[in-house]
Amino acid sequence: MKNSKLILLSAFLLGTTFSFGQKKWTLKEAVDHALANNITIKQNKLSVEIAEKDVKSNKANFLPSLSASTGGNLSTGSTFDPVTQNRTPNTTLFGGAVSLSANYTVFNGFRNLNTYKQAMLGVESSKLDLSVIENDISLQVVNTYLNVLFAKENLEVAKVQADISKKQIDRAQAQFDAGSIPKGDLLNIQSTAANDAQNVVTQENALNIALLQLAQLIQVPYENFDVAVIEVGSPSSALLYSSSNEVYQKALTNRPEIERAKLSIDNAELGIEIAKSGYFPTVSTSLRADTNYRYFLDPSVPTGKLFEQLDGNLGYSLGFSINIPIFNGFRNDASVERSKIQKLVSEANLENEKLRLQQTIEQAYLDAKAAAKTYEAATVSLKAQREAFKNAKVSFDYGSMTQFDYDQVRNRLVNAESAAIRAKYDYVFRTKVLKFFYGENIID
Repeated sequence: MKNSKLILLSAFLLGTTFSFGQKKWTLKEAVDHALANNITIKQNKLSVEIAEKDVKSNKANFLPSLSASTGGNLSTGSTFDPVTQNRTPNTTLFGGAVSLSANYTVFNGFRNLNTYKQAMLGVESSKLDLSVIENDISLQVVNTYLNVLFAKENLEVAKVQADISKKQIDRAQAQFDAGSIPKGDLLNIQSTAANDAQNVVTQENALNIALLQLAQLIQVPYENFDVAVIEVGSPSSALLYSSSNEVYQKALTNRPEIERAKLSIDNAELGIEIAKSGYFPTVSTSLRADTNYRYFLDPSVPTGKLFEQLDGNLGYSLGFSINIPIFNGFRNDASVERSKIQKLVSEANLENEKLRLQQTIEQAYLDAKAAAKTYEAATVSLKAQREAFKNAKVSFDYGSMTQFDYDQVRNRLVNAESAAIRAKYDYVFRTKVLKFFYGENIID
């Protein structure tokens, strides 16, 4: 009974290990894992947290500052009374003071308010930086994932061709043994089969490399790594959008690069206002409470109780100050001018981002159009090559076509299948790029 339980437990553990090792990653899982574990993304998330702490720090400028201080000293000596011409005996005493003060900036040309607004923009800008990186990595994972699927289909085609060649060897061997074909034909078929078997190995290596690249990209162990095959189907040769300008106009409303550039202009405008605050007076107020005490170390000298002294010597003061700038060597003027120039730089950066986005989308649109035409042509060619191969196979089986001519037809079919697979996945990726800029989901 004990042994049977042990066997069942071992079988369960082995089954669990096997199923885990054979996990096939979906595209969504791959993208989500990459976004959760990418080091660059983690670094930018920390930058967002730092920016949020800057907001907290700037918010403190609206609050009063409160501080307490105390100090003491030990002194000894005597004093001389000029009226009585007498000197008092030496005395040793310890004395000290305690104070509590609060300071508050009432007005400083709205510097605190605008600095706080800048900090808030800093958070939004950091989040947009994070979005840019997340978008780029998502698109990269999609492309690499499609490369794996492309390699898988190529491998399947190679295996089918290798299987056909293997069957031809058996048939040719029987014909040779019967004296129907010369040995040269048999050797040619064997050579073709060897090339097809080698191509299988080549495609397996290509698949392994594609899987390795994807595993490294999403940062998971490569051993036993595999992906789930998604049904790409036969994509339509018609583009999703009527023009590149349609995609561009939509991208202007959703691309984080554009929003980040706009925030930079807003930040520069606040920088101008902060620089102008140097022209305004600064008004501040303060509230202070002070008290002191002393204690004679000579028992013969009477000393009041500590708390009675603190209460009796307690005093308050309320004050304010106004600092009016008159002349500081034109530093304020220079600061304002620099801020205005920075705004012009930010505006130029926005236009540059728009131009770069427009050019990228135009290129992506042309690439998608070319990929659509290539896919359409590859589909027509594949259909024709399949018909040609079907006819060639019949002719070859009846002995009316030579082995060389048959191999030529078959090679054209193999090339057509490979070209069709390549064109399909290239077109799928190109359309996903357009959807990416349009703001649509590219993971499904």
